[in-house]
Amino acid sequence: MNENHLIRLSKRLARHLRHDPAALGLTLSPDGWAPVDTLLSALSITREELDEVVEKNNKRRFAFDETGTRIRASQGHSVAVDLGLPDTVPPDVLYHGTVATFLDAIFREGLRPMNRHAVHLSATPETARTVGARRGKPVILRIDAAAMTAAGHKFQVSANGVWLTTSVPPPYLSPHP
Repeated sequence: MNENHLIRLSKRLARHLRHDPAALGLTLSPDGWAPVDTLLSALSITREELDEVVEKNNKRRFAFDETGTRIRASQGHSVAVDLGLPDTVPPDVLYHGTVATFLDAIFREGLRPMNRHAVHLSATPETARTVGARRGKPVILRIDAAAMTAAGHKFQVSANGVWLTTSVPPPYLSPHP
């Protein structure tokens, strides 16, 4: 499959597995899984195409269950799902990539999930930079995850290594040099 087709299909999967399953006639299970056969039929694609998108997605956004008969997005949902991720102690420092336009609001209100279920954080500044670059020149924020954990904030890590938390209040944020 050529790169453009792969990207378009990945975006369609993200839209329907994270935000709008009903548009394809999909019903996600409470933990976010959709039947592969139903998805293939709704998207008019082959299993080989789906396997290639899942395998080649550089952000590992999608995962099959252990039977290979169900698929879900690893995180980023705006529809109600409970991924069942256990609370996990994060590294002492996490990172968030954004753009300068949002900095005033972020430092005033903290990081909020907006239309998603959780704030997405990265384990490395490089990953955060890549995430932030999707909207322009990236600005990297440092999150004092150790202090947040000590204060009772909970973290989970998705199957593709994205750290999740309900919010990051302003006192735990600082610019990354």
